[in-house]
Amino acid sequence: MAMCSSWTAVGWRDEQPTIEMQYFPTQSETRSLSTKELRERFLLTDMFEPGKLKLRITDLDRAVVGGAVPGSEPLTLDNPPALRAEFFAQRREIGVLNIGGDGAVTVDGKEYQLAARDVLYIGRGSRNVSFQSASAALPARFYIISYPAHADYPTKLVKASDAQSNELGTVERANRRRISRYIHAEGARSAQLVMGVTVLEPGSVWNTMPAHTHSRRSEIYMYFGLPADAMVVHLMGEPNELRSIIVRDGEVALSPGWSVHSGCGTSAYAFCWAMGGENQDYADMDPVAVEAME
Repeated sequence: MAMCSSWTAVGWRDEQPTIEMQYFPTQSETRSLSTKELRERFLLTDMFEPGKLKLRITDLDRAVVGGAVPGSEPLTLDNPPALRAEFFAQRREIGVLNIGGDGAVTVDGKEYQLAARDVLYIGRGSRNVSFQSASAALPARFYIISYPAHADYPTKLVKASDAQSNELGTVERANRRRISRYIHAEGARSAQLVMGVTVLEPGSVWNTMPAHTHSRRSEIYMYFGLPADAMVVHLMGEPNELRSIIVRDGEVALSPGWSVHSGCGTSAYAFCWAMGGENQDYADMDPVAVEAME
């Protein structure tokens, strides 16, 4: 299968929407990629541009990833021809996380107010979706993740304070963190999307260790809450063929089912995790012992 290593970023208001497909390399191909090639194939950058809505489409369980930063005017989620659909969510469900100032998402005429770290689940069949900021001076930053859906579930707003949360990790292992689940079987119901936010405590730098893989689903990480002078070393690849990518604020790391996904930051940070695939069991993972990693 030929690989397309380029992405097309689109500001919908002024341009005809076009999206190119991103095909991922295999495990064996990944072992020989340079740092630049790893970044081109597994990292999305420049997702949050003021006044624009950008989308990327992948063959990673057909996930579409996007970012919207409305200014004084709303931004509309239009339907790219590459989806071969009558409207964007005709066969898809969408998760939206706000990581910026206060904003709102309007779905088929109903407005949902999203403060920082609130999440909106948008069900299959929703025809009209738009994004707006409460203040152009402090715009919302909407992170968008979409997977194909085989069933209809109602659109639902989950406030950060209402997400199902628990504490994990230890100070001694530098991975004390709070995991909040928004879209899951006991929260906002979905066809296959599972989505949440992990926030590291001050003094902790590892988002998970030991690492793990997901044979039955892929996972997508969007890192945020990083100072301008900070970064995360994102570990990826097969457990015995580890690779790393430097990730900064607002960037997205893509993780196929065969790849580990773990990160160590120069400071505490947060990230949004989203999964799609064969099942929705959050605990369905294949642990990798630290001594087995190379």
